[in-house]
Parts: sequence; C-alpha cells; structure tokens
Amino acid sequence: MRNFSRSLAALTLIAVALPLAGCAGASAKRTRADTQYVARDVNTLYNAAKTNLDRRNYTVAAALFDEVERQHPYSVWARRAQLMSAFSYYLAKDHQKSVDSARRFLTIHPGNKDAPYAHYLIALNYYEQIEDVTRDQSTTKLALDSLGELVRRYPNTRYASDARLKVDLVRDHLAGKEMEIGRFYQRRAQWLASIVRFRTVIEEYQTTTHAPEALMRLTESYLALGIPEEARKTAAVLGANYPTSKWYERAYSLVQRHGGAAAAPTAS
Repeated sequence: MRNFSRSLAALTLIAVALPLAGCAGASAKRTRADTQYVARDVNTLYNAAKTNLDRRNYTVAAALFDEVERQHPYSVWARRAQLMSAFSYYLAKDHQKSVDSARRFLTIHPGNKDAPYAHYLIALNYYEQIEDVTRDQSTTKLALDSLGELVRRYPNTRYASDARLKVDLVRDHLAGKEMEIGRFYQRRAQWLASIVRFRTVIEEYQTTTHAPEALMRLTESYLALGIPEEARKTAAVLGANYPTSKWYERAYSLVQRHGGAAAAPTAS
C-alpha cells in the first residue's frame, strides 16, 4: 500500500510539474508536499484543498478535493468537496473532469439544494468550449441542451437567469452556423441545399439576429431556381417584419429586377 501511495503521489506530481518547471526549488517542495498522498483527517485535507484553490493552484486543489471524497466518503465534507472539485477543474479549464465531477454529484445527490449549481457548472463548461461557426458545433448543442435543462428544472434560480441570456447567445451562434453553410451552398449554386439551411434559420432560430439575412438569402435562392412567387412571398415576410432592414432593401431590389411586385422599403 505504501508503494502504491508513492506511485500515486508521483503521478499527481507529474500532472502539475510542467506548468511549474520554472519555479524555485522551495516552491517545488511545497507542491510535492501539497499533492503527496497520505491519510489525513478531513479538516486538514479540505483546508489544504481550499488553500490551493485560493492560491490559484486549481489542478492541485481539484485533486485534493477528490481526496476528501475518497478518504472520507461519509463525512459531511464529502458532498461539498465534490462540488468544489468540479469548480476547481472548471477554473483549471479541464472541462471534461469538471463535467464528470458535477454529474457524479448529481447522480449521488439529485435533490440536493446545490443541484442547480451543479447543472450550471455543466452548462458553463460546454458554453466555454463553443467553437467558431466555421468549426463543428456539437459542443454548442450540448451547451444549449444543458442551459435549457437548467432553465426548465430551476426556473426561479439566479443560475437560470444567466442561463436564459446564454441560451439566446447560443441560439444566435447556431443560426450563424446554418447561415455559413447556406452561403457556402449559394456560392456553388446549390440552391436547394441553401434553401434548406436558410429555412432552418427561419423556422428554428427566427428570433435571432440572422433571421433578416436568411429571408433575403431565401429570396435570392428562390429567384435563382426560377420560383418568383416564393421569392415574392419571402420578401413580403421580410418587409412585414424588418421593413427598415438593409436586407429588405436588397430583397426588394431583387424582386423588382425580376418583374415582381413588393412593397417599397420604409425609410430608416
């Protein structure tokens, strides 16, 4: 058991040593003392974790909070340590471990008063991994699902208030991805494919900032396919909802050039 403990300590040290390679020898000794696995009473172990957290040694703090739970699973501190571990991993930007810790807390304590915060941590971890619209958006969808679940389960909490704001931003981001793909198809004259993407924006993300452009792009695509009636209807919807938009001005000009009738844009 002693050999195993020493091996575990060595692995923990390797995980934290690289960022600290340039530190003085005294600092390295303190780090080894902090992370070395020994059986400790719960107060000493929790306080060591909290001290490292306060000093922004987030990875070390997370490992020590994990030790609180492992060494003292039935103490009153174990439940608190689970959440603190998830929080420390989040600050260390180790998003997967943070999500895992928060989910473990929810599995063991689903009805706990801190459950909304655990859900919030999960959502934040996904939210902060959102990629540019040119990249894959699977994590963005996980963020939207997690934020939505938080709002549905705990609508009156302060976490839900922040989640609602983030939901709007995430939906706008996903709409932006659809627009990016739709424009890609337009540049290649793949009009049917572009229509599918722009209609997705109108049907699923109609309250986002991308809706006016999506309607104008739909107008373009319908005209390119030789369906002027659909183009006029789309331009009319754009004019009714965004009469002062630059996108309606463009849609109106397009319809007029193709011999269609549409209400003139309203002056800004």
